[in-house]
Amino acid sequence: MKCPICRQELTDMKYKPFCSKRCADIDLGNWFNGAYAIPVEEMDEEDIRELNEALENQLYETKKEEQ
Repeated sequence: MKCPICRQELTDMKYKPFCSKRCADIDLGNWFNGAYAIPVEEMDEEDIRELNEALENQLYETKKEEQ
């Protein structure tokens, strides 16, 4: 297995999947700085309304079951 930051072979599994604390810290810094991002899709008003209705229905059903 190779380190995703420096591509060296792992010799110590202490920081797996990274080869060292340095590479693990570089990766963490990349997350903090926004170098990595999870893509999202924008929701339109109709999607938001449908989601809210589904959540309200689920909450209602949960409360109903608890009684």
